Amino acid sequence: MVKRIFLLLFPLLLSSAQSNSTREGDDYNEYLWFKVFSQVYYIAKNYYVEEVSPKRLIINASKGLLEKLDPYSEYFTKEELKEFEEDTYGHFGGIGIEISIDKGRPIVVAPIEGTPAYRAGLRAGDVIVKINGEDTYGMSITEVVKKIRGKPGTYVELTVYRPDENKTFTVKVERAIIHVQPVKWTYLKDSQIGYIKIVQFQPDTAEELKKALKQLLAKDIKGLILDLRNNPGGLLQQAVAVADLFLPPGKTVVSIKGRVEKAVYKSPNPPLVPRDLKLVILVNRGTASASEIVSGCLQDYKRAILVGERTFGKFRVQNLIPLENGKYGAVKITTAFYYTPKGRMLDKKGLTPDIEVKMTNEEWQKLYDAIREKRIKENISYGKVVLDPKLDKQLAVAIEVLQGKYHPEGEEKEQKSNK
Repeated sequence: MVKRIFLLLFPLLLSSAQSNSTREGDDYNEYLWFKVFSQVYYIAKNYYVEEVSPKRLIINASKGLLEKLDPYSEYFTKEELKEFEEDTYGHFGGIGIEISIDKGRPIVVAPIEGTPAYRAGLRAGDVIVKINGEDTYGMSITEVVKKIRGKPGTYVELTVYRPDENKTFTVKVERAIIHVQPVKWTYLKDSQIGYIKIVQFQPDTAEELKKALKQLLAKDIKGLILDLRNNPGGLLQQAVAVADLFLPPGKTVVSIKGRVEKAVYKSPNPPLVPRDLKLVILVNRGTASASEIVSGCLQDYKRAILVGERTFGKFRVQNLIPLENGKYGAVKITTAFYYTPKGRMLDKKGLTPDIEVKMTNEEWQKLYDAIREKRIKENISYGKVVLDPKLDKQLAVAIEVLQGKYHPEGEEKEQKSNK
């Protein structure tokens, strides 16, 4: 498949050169700009104060070319490609955060639950200002990842700016081998509600979710909570497979549209979860990419009620194109946008929950501290779920919705005044 992609590139360049000749101005004159690039390359190679290899010059140029397009497109060297694949498939060394680039600096999309970053209290939206004292401004995602990762058991010092509180603080995080368990679940016996947390969309996520659902459905649950908070996304195919468990066959899950890439993904199978079982999905600022696909799809079909906060807003499709089967690395490039079944494309905007329940940083911190304390006191591993509806307002509202007890604040006040 990769060879076919590259065999097609040359005719595409020729045809685009012909069609671009009819455009006004020089913006699309490929011959002119390749000539300019060759001059820049010649100057750098022959006039820079130290000798630089052609390999380094081309790698630097390739990185700059892609990173200036958007925060998600980049060139990987062979070594960087290996690190990226380890990250994607859920077994890697580091601290356990998904990052993006905004205004020249790395920001936290989501800390992965149970990882050192999560335990250190990093939040979605945090801006990493320094890594081990080094300013991060202008760094690529790959450079940031390289500096954060290291030998397990060693520490990385992060200087973090938290916009919501307008404060900067420093935190030392211990590096570890990150084993991501994609699905965790529990049964809320008192309310007869099933709770499932999807941590990340990995190759085995849908299969693990199916196992959890079967066990919960056997308990004759009255409702289901799917927690996608702080889920940074993952594999598109897994998002489609997860949505498929809740939809009738033949329903559009997501469409992708770009200049070259266009596709519609539909649910192929009968639903595992009965249509009449109430479903609530928990979302927040750390809900991104594949988790937004699932949330947006089920929201469009009114199959689920979204509770929480506006999501991150990453509706871009990236494709990984190896160069010579990975011998010279790969290009990760945005090729299309995601669209929900109703045609919504909410890149940089995010999904608006049906019921908005905001939590302050202080409330999140109290929740994290309480859960951490309970884990330590009762020796509960991160492979098991610990919930606290008294401190987790979003979870509490989700339970009320499923029980039919939820009333918006204004409606509740009106009911009281009518008594």
